[in-house]
Amino acid sequence: MRTIKSLLLPGLIFCTTLGFIVGCTEQVNTTAAKKSENLVNPEDWPAIKALPLDPKIEAQIDEILPKLTLEQKVGQVIQADNASVTVEEVKKYRLGSVLSGGNSAPGPLPYANTKEWLELADAYYNASLDTTGVEIAIPTIWGIDAVHGHANLSGAIVFPHNVGLGAMRNPDLIEKIANITANELTVSGHDWTFAPTLAVPQDIRWGRSYEGFSEDPEIVASYAGRIVYGLQGRFGEDNFMGAGRVISSAKHFLADGATENGVDQGDALISEEELRKVHAAGYYEAIPAGVQTVMASFSSWQGRKLHGDKELLTDVLKGRLGFNGFVVGDWNGHGQVTGCTNTDCAQSLNSGLDMFMAPDSWKGLYESTLNHVKNGVVPMERLDDAVRRILRVKIASGIFTKGAPSTRKYAGDESILGLPKNRAIARQAVRESMVLLKNNNGVLPLDLTKTIMVVGDGANSISKTCGGWTLSWQGTGHTNDEFPNGETILDGIKEAVGEAGGQVIFSADAESNQTADVVIAVYGEDPYAEFQGDRKNLDFVPNGFDTGKLAKFREQGIPVVSVFLSGRPLWSNPEINLSDAFIAAWLPGSEGGGVSDLLFQRDPSYDFTGRLSFSWPSTAVVTDNTANQDAERLFELGYGLNYESKDIVEQLPEASGLENSEVASTGVFYAKGAPVAPWSLWLKSGDLDKQIASFPTSVGGLIVSKTDHKAQEDALRINWTTSGNNQLRLTAAAPADMARESNGAMELTFSAKSMTKSDAMVKIGMGCDKSTACEQTLDINIVANAWKEYRISLSCFYKLGVDMSKIRTAFMITADEGVEIGLGTIRLESDIDAKPGCDGK
Repeated sequence: MRTIKSLLLPGLIFCTTLGFIVGCTEQVNTTAAKKSENLVNPEDWPAIKALPLDPKIEAQIDEILPKLTLEQKVGQVIQADNASVTVEEVKKYRLGSVLSGGNSAPGPLPYANTKEWLELADAYYNASLDTTGVEIAIPTIWGIDAVHGHANLSGAIVFPHNVGLGAMRNPDLIEKIANITANELTVSGHDWTFAPTLAVPQDIRWGRSYEGFSEDPEIVASYAGRIVYGLQGRFGEDNFMGAGRVISSAKHFLADGATENGVDQGDALISEEELRKVHAAGYYEAIPAGVQTVMASFSSWQGRKLHGDKELLTDVLKGRLGFNGFVVGDWNGHGQVTGCTNTDCAQSLNSGLDMFMAPDSWKGLYESTLNHVKNGVVPMERLDDAVRRILRVKIASGIFTKGAPSTRKYAGDESILGLPKNRAIARQAVRESMVLLKNNNGVLPLDLTKTIMVVGDGANSISKTCGGWTLSWQGTGHTNDEFPNGETILDGIKEAVGEAGGQVIFSADAESNQTADVVIAVYGEDPYAEFQGDRKNLDFVPNGFDTGKLAKFREQGIPVVSVFLSGRPLWSNPEINLSDAFIAAWLPGSEGGGVSDLLFQRDPSYDFTGRLSFSWPSTAVVTDNTANQDAERLFELGYGLNYESKDIVEQLPEASGLENSEVASTGVFYAKGAPVAPWSLWLKSGDLDKQIASFPTSVGGLIVSKTDHKAQEDALRINWTTSGNNQLRLTAAAPADMARESNGAMELTFSAKSMTKSDAMVKIGMGCDKSTACEQTLDINIVANAWKEYRISLSCFYKLGVDMSKIRTAFMITADEGVEIGLGTIRLESDIDAKPGCDGK
């Protein structure tokens, strides 16, 4: 196990049981305290002195609370997504907040321009202040995930993701980045960003690892308070929540980076000591810095869902740590608490959650919560405390006095977006975040006067350099013209080389026959976010560029410099071996010129200063939650070269470790909102055949979009608008042998529900080639109103004549006009006790 460092963070007032005392607020006899492995021991946590409450604000709350109806109070603890709530509903239900999910923006796109955002911001704000039928109206606040810049606003700066910013070790620059983000948020009328992320990822198979600054809690803690200052201003000073500032939210409380096997929304099976010393480290800085909100984690600790953990949310966070802002939930996270659903969860409110994030479930949750208060299930004291905390934050933010969003300073001023001085700060962040892992024979910096060949799919793609949470939730499918203030890495290289009289040859696929003095290869992970980015191992699998082509340049004696784009360290020994220099560029964002600054040392003061904030794996295999710490690392935490370094990286072993591990096909075809390789989604209507690259999409009489099943956008919504053979298919380029699976208890399993009020009859099929001659279907009745799992024995298709040794279509669905269904995870499932069934039951 990794040795956990004791944290003596400056500026805190706390007591511990570790033998040292720094400005105790109270003496605690922990030896006499009752201990339990199954319960939290709040007395062992740092006792942080709560920030002083403003008497004027508290008096204002005292005046407001008695004037609010019960319905208004319940409305205040509900947050709805703007894609699922109307302006009139915000007024009618007196909702406390609106959020914009990763794909929720006004207009047809997942992002919007300034005018579109502001118009809706004004509409929500003005509706919330309508006093019809109430004695006093409370303004609503609008939140959004601006996690690396305001990346859902067209023209805003996209900064490097946190995985890169952690490598900078530069708290001053972090505060500047947060301040720029806050300024750009005010342009669009937003009040609140769900940042900073204070996770301390310990298993980087987790798909949100890039949202963490480091595996080292000290690095996370060094940034936490400074980000809060950048977003909100300094508590107690005149600039606190002033013009150009927004409410911040520390997230996700707690241990989201410690889940077993790096599974998103999973379970952190760690000790309370590790929970306290490692994963709470950032909160010990963010809370004294005045962070106004804290977001509860989707995940669990020791089997306890954080959204329903009173000891951690109330006793520790609000009690011991002195947090006097409000706790907000995550996307329907309350519905995962035992005994709860998305539309009914008194447990979360009673445990200390103050505001439900109920994007599409808000109306049912409002009704059930109202009933729970009337029936005494939720005590009025608890509801009043939640509303008091929400009002405290709203008043402190100035929302009561600063007017409609469009009337505020900076609102609608697009000249603020992408200011040259702010882009320069983003570019500096790119330079300082990159880590030089290999520079054999001092190949870097490169000579600008030479002929440079640039290859790789990441060179001319701002989308790939930005990663997830950019323009859309998953960040996929965006073109360069959607980043009006952005610059590709290729353009940065062209600018630098062109000014010096050199020549640039661009060949994305490395098929050019032209000669060059050096090759710069830019490649890496495609964008992803949240659970869709979870992995079983750390093997980098080339996607948009065949890295094996780099070998031909090495054979010709042409030096190769690799710029590796990724949201985490990945096992990439073959690529490192094919490179004379190898740079971990992470996800640098929209300022691609920052990469060229260091490739060519465009200023004498420039050098590689980035140091690994996550250790780099020596194998692709991860066997448990602590493997990154226990196994020998290829490059240690803190590693990084500069131009003068003489270190030579010798030939690395190219056995990934997967050769002897059980990583064969998982039998999963579609999961977490995406097809699982090698399977891809296709729509077929008559002679039309279309591979799905983005959503919503359509072909012929078939419309396909995303919907929610167990998580945000993890399922498909399929609408048949005409009759005929309109199909959705999961197809692979090469056939898969499922003969063994069909001779036994393996079942084709999927989740579905009819999206209309009536049950729906669909045809489910499999096929063994591109023609229809080897396809067979079965009629399956999909019930309305509830998601259900359907199972069909593979032997059913075998008996119908499908050659199960040559499956090209693992799943096919078609239906008649008017049918609309939701379709979730599609996989093979083994059930030795099941009786072979062909009706889906």
